[in-house]
Amino acid sequence: MGDPAAKANSLSGERIAAFCNIVARFHAHERARGLAARARAAHLGQDNTGRRIVKKTPNEAQERDDAGMALAGKVLIAMPGMGDPRFAGAVVLMCAHSPEGAMGIIVNKPVQEMTMRELFEQFGLAKEGAPSRAPLFFGGPVETGRGFVLHTDEYYSGLSSLEVGAGFKMTATQDILEDIAAGRGPRSALVALGYSGWGPGQLEGEIAQNGWLIGEASEALVFDTKAEGIWARALKTLGIDPLTLSATAGHA
Repeated sequence: MGDPAAKANSLSGERIAAFCNIVARFHAHERARGLAARARAAHLGQDNTGRRIVKKTPNEAQERDDAGMALAGKVLIAMPGMGDPRFAGAVVLMCAHSPEGAMGIIVNKPVQEMTMRELFEQFGLAKEGAPSRAPLFFGGPVETGRGFVLHTDEYYSGLSSLEVGAGFKMTATQDILEDIAAGRGPRSALVALGYSGWGPGQLEGEIAQNGWLIGEASEALVFDTKAEGIWARALKTLGIDPLTLSATAGHA
């Protein structure tokens, strides 16, 4: 993982802004695509989702969602046969998904080398009431020197809060840490180092190969469940018993 202090100090660097710009472009692309779909619907007599008014089988509906941009605000749940050990047993909250790629944050892999208290000390924010033993999380293998805060959506940073969906936002600037330390931060938050990223079509391919299941995100799952229990709880929300799940199970 490298030097924890270096990771903490990189939270507000220029590269964070660059990443946020990428995610913002993903969201802008999604919004533009949605507007275009509604325009086509008006012209072609489609329904208000931009889809033709024809019956779809359950499999076709699932394939359509996988091929579209429906994963932001969802969780990916790693299957037992996940080939990449960095994602073994992972639950990933998806922050952006478009034909250009996908980005998300792993929410159930604590970092052993540093706590929230130590991170706050790096920024001179270790005040009374600031988090102490709360863990930091390994958000993914990409740019592990950057910090990202997943939080409830009532909080908005004046610098860079991104709408994720399902009641979540993501902020990657130091002001949120200052607000948390001062007692005016979000209701619930999770701080991660690094993120999980996929290139065009890569995530869709992994899902098709039974690498991931797709589930619904919730505050209770992400913020109120101990890290070691999130994977099993996410599976149970799909009606799946973790003890009986096989590596060859299909897409739920």
